[in-house]
Amino acid sequence: MKMVYFIPMGIFIALSALLLFGLSNDPRRVPSPLINKPVPTFSLSTVEDQNKIFSSKELTGQVALVNIWASWCRSCRAEHAILERLAGKGIPIYGINYKDNLADAKNWLQRYGNPYRKSAYDVQGKIGIEWGAYGTPETFIIDTQGIIRYKHIGPISKEDMDNIILPVIARLRTL
Repeated sequence: MKMVYFIPMGIFIALSALLLFGLSNDPRRVPSPLINKPVPTFSLSTVEDQNKIFSSKELTGQVALVNIWASWCRSCRAEHAILERLAGKGIPIYGINYKDNLADAKNWLQRYGNPYRKSAYDVQGKIGIEWGAYGTPETFIIDTQGIIRYKHIGPISKEDMDNIILPVIARLRTL
């Protein structure tokens, strides 16, 4: 009869340990299965001009950032100044506008500035999903061969820019 009391206690202890383990993990460190693989193939109209196309083929020959963003994303607004700084340093930044309203996306870029050389309009979110995006913002660093070398989940802070993004770009540019 006393053994019956130990079963719920054991389940409680196991669940508590699992919860503590989960809370101690950094959600920005989710591994991506796309690291060291070619960028997913896509070809979409751009936010800036629906008659122009942005395709994955344009992501070769240079070290570049691909940023998944949306006008409805508060965190995207938080990182926007950092993206503009990176673009000002000559770093090519391309966008994938994720599940957004086209008019809202255009207005957002006009209001806050456009750090993107091109931004694909992914209204259904299909391309974002193929990139393995969990949400917005997410940023990828692509090497000259079109291979994904780094994934950053969440907004890029100044510290992230200085300590992670810029060093990875500098290393890839020397290869």
